[in-house]
Formats: sequence, C-alpha cells, structure tokens
Amino acid sequence: MTITQSTKVGSPPLRDHRVPGDTLVEGPRTVRRLAPGQVDKPYQLFELAPLGPLLGAEIRGLDLSRPLTPALREELHRALLEWKVLFFRAQRLSSRAQRDFARTWGELETNPFLATGDDSEVARFDRNALPTFENVWHADTTFRENPSLGAVLQLHQLPPAGGDTMWADMGAAYDNLPPEVRERVDGLRAVHDFLPGFARFAAPEQLARFQEEFPPVEHPVVRVHPETGRRTLFVNVSFTTRIVGLEREESDRLLRQLFQQAHLPEVQVRYRWRPGDIAFWDNRATQHYAVNDYAPHRRVAERVAIVGDRPY
Repeated sequence: MTITQSTKVGSPPLRDHRVPGDTLVEGPRTVRRLAPGQVDKPYQLFELAPLGPLLGAEIRGLDLSRPLTPALREELHRALLEWKVLFFRAQRLSSRAQRDFARTWGELETNPFLATGDDSEVARFDRNALPTFENVWHADTTFRENPSLGAVLQLHQLPPAGGDTMWADMGAAYDNLPPEVRERVDGLRAVHDFLPGFARFAAPEQLARFQEEFPPVEHPVVRVHPETGRRTLFVNVSFTTRIVGLEREESDRLLRQLFQQAHLPEVQVRYRWRPGDIAFWDNRATQHYAVNDYAPHRRVAERVAIVGDRPY
C-alpha cells in the first residue's frame, strides 16, 4: 500500500512508508457466500438462522438422534454446501447416534494421532491446559491423500467461559487474494505432512512408524470444491510444508501470505458452545481454530470425521 505523495509546492518529500506486502492490508473485502451456479432458495424441513453473512448457520427444529429421511438428508447437505458449517443446539447425542448421523455422509475416518472415546471412530478431546494442537488455523488431515470431507463435533463439558471455536471460509479467503497472487497460485502444488502438527506429541519410535504410514503428499494450493465448483485456498499452517518447484525462501514467503488469509474477520464465524451442541462442517471449504483460553478449566468434546476425496 502506497499513499500518493503530496504535489503541493514546497512540500517536503515523504519518507518511505510502505508496508511489507506479504501479509494483509486494509480495504474492502469480497464477501461472496455462494459459488456461481448455486441457487439461494428457502429450506422446507427446518428453520435456518444465519450467524453471519458468509458462513455458519444454526439449524432449528431437528432431533439428530432420529434417522434422517432422504429428503431431510438432501436438504441438510444443501445447507452444508451453502453455509459450510452448521450448528445444532442441545442435541446431547450418544456416541453411537453421533456416528450414525455422520455415517449418513460416508465412511468414517480414524486418526491414530488422536485419543479415542468409547469407539475407535470417535476422537475425544479432553483439555484443561497446554499442550494442544487445535488453536491454529487448519483443515483436518490434509496430510492424507484423501483429507476429511467434514466432521461432526459435540461439546460435552465446557469451561465457565471461553473455549469457543472459529471457522474461516477458504473460498472467500481465495477471493480476497490480490489478482496477481490468485494468478500465481492457480496451478501450484504444495506438500502436506503430519509432522508439523503432530511430531511434538509422539515418541521417536512412534514417529518412525507414522512416517512410513503417512508419507508426505502433494495437493493443489487451490482446490476446486468437488460439489460446488468453487475455488478454495487449500494450504494450512498445521500440515503444509512447502510449495513444489519454488526455492525454500520464496516458498516460505508465499505460504506466509496464504496462511494469513484465514485471519480476516470478514471470512470468519465464531461459535459459543453450550453442552450438547453439535457442529457439522465442510472440511473442503473451511479451516477452523479452537480457542485455547480456558486453562485450568476443562473442555471435553468428541468428534467423528468423514472420509473425503482426493483434492483436484
């Protein structure tokens, strides 16, 4: 950003006052909720209350412990694609009911880096202090060839205050890149690895085994959402290590700029939990951040993840 120098006669020259251009600058933001071709029409089987103009909506009038009819599943899926993260208040589902709901969207994913609840398909997050790995902007399991389609998270125990979760719309994050940066990153590929996110939590012998099981993978820097066709920024601090074909310094500089895009408040929604609440998000379209501001109090959540497809 450069301010035009005054041309008034006798005005002294201005000192160099440019801001380094690899982070964020002020100005208008592009806020576009739907991809081209998506039709914004009312919902017939439940009430939807937006939490913001871009992403995040509360679904009212449903009991998720009951099986979904095909029509209800179809309408919820449309809401997921249009709002990227859906919230359901006070559901208080059993682990089995939570799994059954998630299975409506496909095969379930297990994650050997996470503690489990009563079932291997249910990840359990029981936190009351550091260390933690959720309080950074990230998409889940991008170190896999087929990262998660999405996840269903339920909060069981909350601190007296704090413990919110935030989501960012990575389609809108892509839209807000400068045109020359969008042109540059379209077609680039990046390496994703589990090590930055999980290495510090595993013993050396575990790391050796996991490195064989989860070798680095390449994904496009900008993926096309397989259902909406929207271009979304698909790099994250937890798992993206470098951009293929660039020197390390150039790769690091570009990744810093791309990572910063999730930090725009205009592309975010923040959710304040109550016990028994459910969040269901599209991992292909969003990143999320679990705010770690509640120590020494306890926060307990369980998550079921759904297997996705290979990004293209």
